[in-house]
Amino acid sequence: MNGRAFFDTNVLLYMYSSADPIKQSRARDLYRQYALGGLALLSTQVVQEFFVSGLRKLALSRQVLREITAALLDSPLVTVGAAHIRTAIENEVRYRISFWDALILAAAAAGGAEVLYTEDLNHGQHYGPVLVLNPFRSPGE
Repeated sequence: MNGRAFFDTNVLLYMYSSADPIKQSRARDLYRQYALGGLALLSTQVVQEFFVSGLRKLALSRQVLREITAALLDSPLVTVGAAHIRTAIENEVRYRISFWDALILAAAAAGGAEVLYTEDLNHGQHYGPVLVLNPFRSPGE
C-alpha cells in the first residue's frame, strides 16, 4: 500500500502496551512507516478513545499520556462531524457492524485512507473504498 492508512485505537494502544511485545513492535513499526511518509491518518474519535483507554488499560503516567495524546493530535486528523455520523448510521446498517466501528470507517473514507488497520473488523474485507487489515494476523490466517 502506498496511500494513506487509518489507524484504529487498538493499534495505537498496542504501541504503548508492554503486555504483548510482538504486537507492540508490529504496531510501532507499521505506524512509524506511515507517519514518516505523512500517510498515517487518525480521527478525533480515535484520539479520544486512546486517551480514555490509555488511562484505564495502560500503566502510563497521566503526564506521559497527555504528551502522547498531544502528539497524536498533531497527526493528519479527521475531525468527526455531522456528515461522518450520518455516514456511520448508514454503514452500521449496510455492514451490520457497531456504530463506533462504522464511524471509524466513515472517518477513514473521508480522510482518503486506502487501508484501515484494526482488529475489530473483517480482515481483507473492503468496506466501500477502505480495505481492512488486521496487522497482527499471522501470514496465512
